[in-house]
Amino acid sequence: MNIGMYILQLVQSGLGNLASYLAAHVLLCLLPAFFVAGALTALVPKEAITRYLGRSAPKYISYPAAALGGFVLAVCSCTILPLFAGIYKKGAGLGPAITFLFVGPAINILALTYTGVAIGMDIAVARLVLSIVFGIGIGVIMALIYRRDDAAREANGGDAFAATARVSARTLVFLGLLLVVLIAGTLQVGLLTNSYGHVTLPIQGMDQVQETLHQLVPFDASRGEEGVTAQGAILIGLLLLIGVSAWFGLNKVDEGYNTWTWVALGLIALTLLVAAVKMTPHVGGLDIYFTGKMFGVLIAMVLMWYVGRRYFDEFEMQEWLWETWRFVKQIFPLLIVGVFAVGVLRPLIKPEWIQALAGSNTFLGNFVGVVFGVFMYFPTLVEVPIAQMFLDLGMHRGPLLAYLMADPELSLQSILITASIIGKAKAWVYVIWVALFSTLAGLIYGAWVDGTNLVVLGAYLLAGIALLALGLWAIQARSRSNAATESRVQ
Repeated sequence: MNIGMYILQLVQSGLGNLASYLAAHVLLCLLPAFFVAGALTALVPKEAITRYLGRSAPKYISYPAAALGGFVLAVCSCTILPLFAGIYKKGAGLGPAITFLFVGPAINILALTYTGVAIGMDIAVARLVLSIVFGIGIGVIMALIYRRDDAAREANGGDAFAATARVSARTLVFLGLLLVVLIAGTLQVGLLTNSYGHVTLPIQGMDQVQETLHQLVPFDASRGEEGVTAQGAILIGLLLLIGVSAWFGLNKVDEGYNTWTWVALGLIALTLLVAAVKMTPHVGGLDIYFTGKMFGVLIAMVLMWYVGRRYFDEFEMQEWLWETWRFVKQIFPLLIVGVFAVGVLRPLIKPEWIQALAGSNTFLGNFVGVVFGVFMYFPTLVEVPIAQMFLDLGMHRGPLLAYLMADPELSLQSILITASIIGKAKAWVYVIWVALFSTLAGLIYGAWVDGTNLVVLGAYLLAGIALLALGLWAIQARSRSNAATESRVQ
């Protein structure tokens, strides 16, 4: 194979990965998350956020609140990113915001349940406990390292009314309905996934369309590749129409509505409904099944329209739409670049290499699991069968946990997006700490699997925490000394 054909195959892999991602994960997962982030920014008083997650909030409140928020809201890493951007912009301290960012996708309730069923409850419980402990730990470390930046943000924004700030009942109801759209569209339970009727559209050739899509975007389920269905192709087309109409209708929506605004909102509502149904192409046409998911999304959207029209003034709704569009413009292009890059890199990394390097519970083996999680990011739940595959190939359970810890947290697209929100320096420091703690989590769990006494492991962990705390205390003391010296010189 010549170099030109090989490059063409890599590009095809990147485009196929991007098409699969857009078709399967953007609509019912990411779009509602953008609207939630926009509502947090436009409708929730900054003081209400800083009251619980701000730098000056008691640590015993802010960090558990951030962890709980991540647990409640998380669907996948792409969902948590716009929500993280929303609370950080509204004044959340860097530490609690980082805890929210880490814990959310790490302890996704669906992924934890699936992990327990497919691989074992021991690794699911280890993933849950270590994610919470290390998520809070990383947040505290980041807050200590960048406390001056946090103090400057707090001084510039101010939170004088944080003690008495409240979120209005109408805003809570509106946010709740947005979360219903998010949860109804993504939660895999029988009530939502079951079909309650269907129609057949007599569109000839849909089976051939599906076959053509499989040829254009070949996939291998054992490697987490999802391909593109006929329904996915329809959704990608609708997504492109949304992009065009939103560009003309939402760019200046804070100044007023226009025809394109209503076209964009109508297309968004239609697309969410199309994403919520189940489609089966066949020789005679296209079967469309009306799922509980579709009815849940439809009811929530109707109630949102009613609450928004009845209880909010026009400018508040315009601000909500403008903030949502701003997040889309900031985050979505980076997401596309990251997903495409992952698709290009995927064929270059062979699973057999990982098995050879991570067959035992060594530092290298666990670090390889972390690196694999970064460069071979898979959508939520897909990482579990991939982990099962590597377990069958002989990967040690320690490196396997390191991979499961890192995969939802660190991917090329999430690193790019996080850097755009908090800055490149902070983002890469966060990446280093996540990689370190994920490797440590794998080593600890792997040592327990290999028979190391739990008391001994606890002693090692406490010693490591003590050394880390001592180092951070030394950094903080030196910083205070330098600040005092600068103050005397002035």
